[in-house]
Amino acid sequence: MKILESCRWSDEGRIIVTHGTDTMVETATLLGKAHLPKTIVLTGAMVPYTVVDSDALFNLGASIAAVQFLQQGVYIVMNGRIFPWDNVRTNTEKGIFEYIHP
Repeated sequence: MKILESCRWSDEGRIIVTHGTDTMVETATLLGKAHLPKTIVLTGAMVPYTVVDSDALFNLGASIAAVQFLQQGVYIVMNGRIFPWDNVRTNTEKGIFEYIHP
């Protein structure tokens, strides 16, 4: 996958990936299982950037803050919450990301 290879070969130790929400968890899982020695944050928007009241800028801002203090690993940052790659799922009925194990 191009995202994994881009993260693997990047000189940066802290990376933010903007990603579509439908497959974000799958990409986070792929990256997490690769055990790269980096901090990688995936984020996106439940409401597209071009729509009024989109959550895109909020999520991007939260990701910029989070990537600076999180330990190495892979995370999803959405709606002011930080989820480790191996403890998150998309609740399509509610349109949110949530912890698998509270």
